[in-house]
Amino acid sequence: MPAATTPLNRNRVLRSGVRLADAEGLDAVTMRRLADELGVTPMALYKHVADKDDLLIGMVDVVVADMATDAPSDPSDWQGGVRAALRQARTVLGRHPWARRAIESRTERTAAVLDHMERLSAVFIGAGFTPDLTHHVMHLLGNRIWGFSPELFTDHDGRSPSDASTPRGRGRTPDPADYPSILAISADAQARRPGAAGCDEDFEMEFALDVLVGGIERLRADGWQSPRG
Repeated sequence: MPAATTPLNRNRVLRSGVRLADAEGLDAVTMRRLADELGVTPMALYKHVADKDDLLIGMVDVVVADMATDAPSDPSDWQGGVRAALRQARTVLGRHPWARRAIESRTERTAAVLDHMERLSAVFIGAGFTPDLTHHVMHLLGNRIWGFSPELFTDHDGRSPSDASTPRGRGRTPDPADYPSILAISADAQARRPGAAGCDEDFEMEFALDVLVGGIERLRADGWQSPRG
C-alpha cells in the first residue's frame, strides 16, 4: 500500500473512484480497492463518503459536473445552446464508459444533477419558452440530456435480440420468425454498417437532436400549451 502524500478529502476520493472506474470498470470500484489506490485504510474513506452508494452517487456528480456548458450568448439561439449542451454531455460520457450504467441506476436529485437540469431548462426559459412547454420538452429529451439515447434493439453489450438466449424459467425462447420488422431493421443496419456490434450512438444522438429541436420549435412558434384540468 503506497503512503498517502496529500490530505484526503471528498473530492479526491470521488475523483480517484472515477479514475479507477475509467481504468477497470465500475465493478472494480470497491471501498477496499479504492483505499489501496489512495494509500489509506478503508476506514479512512468513511470520513468522506458514507458508504459505497454515496461513493457512486458522488462519482456520478463528478461526471455530470463536467457536462457544464456556457449559456448561449444570444438567448434566442436556444437550438445552438441545446445542441452544445447535449453534445458536451455525449463527449463527457465517452470519456467515462461506465457512467451510463451508473447514471441510469441513480434516483437522487443531487445538486450536480439539478445544476445540469437547471442550465438546460434556463436555455429554454431564456428563449421565451413557457415553463409549461419547458417541462414537457425536458421529458421529451429524456436521457439524452445525460449524453445517451435509449437503446431499442440491443443490450448494453451490443447483442441483438436474436443473439441473446432466454434464461430458463423466463418464458418461451423468442422465434426470430415472429419479429419480421425487427429483423428487417437489423438486416438493414448491418448492411449499412457491416460488422458493427450495435447502433452508432453518436449518429443516433444527432438524428434525435435534428428531429427534436425541429418539432420543439414548431410547438414554440404555435404557442403550444398543455391542457388544464
